[in-house]
Amino acid sequence: MFKIFGKKKIKEDVVANVFINSILNTIDKGFPEIVGIINDAPEFTTSPNLHVNDDDQFALIVFAANISYIPTHLRDAKEDRITNLIYSKLSNVFGCDQEELEKAIKDYQCYLTKVNHPSKNMHYAMSKGIYGKYNLNDFQDEYFKNMKSPNPMLLKRLDEAMNNFIWNWDSFKDKYQII
Repeated sequence: MFKIFGKKKIKEDVVANVFINSILNTIDKGFPEIVGIINDAPEFTTSPNLHVNDDDQFALIVFAANISYIPTHLRDAKEDRITNLIYSKLSNVFGCDQEELEKAIKDYQCYLTKVNHPSKNMHYAMSKGIYGKYNLNDFQDEYFKNMKSPNPMLLKRLDEAMNNFIWNWDSFKDKYQII
């Protein structure tokens, strides 16, 4: 459709594909940058030496956060259908059972909520999730290691980087009408 006539119409199935492919592409291109931020962080006494192939936990963190944003942008049945399509297609991508994938992502969502309590900001929870899932506390100086808390400077850099991993529903909905 032409933009002068309104938003381009897009089916729910296509929305799920675009969502997944966009996030996977962002993870593939962006995770090496995250690895660089972490491995080169001056806040660590020794480098964690993460490898760019260690992105499984990161992918789950990113998908858990992004899926948790869906209810704020879509309503009721549309939200449920698109989320289910995302789980279905994502389980095919990862070659696993859909129910297992849903459980894993929901477990990650619970984990992110827990590590970021009392804040409900999932964006910041992603950084704290990376800190926990990659055992970064082990590489901090004694002060922060004993507090079992991430150095705020590292957390700030990760928070800024996480902006790139949040799917922009507002921009998407400005261009498309989901049918």
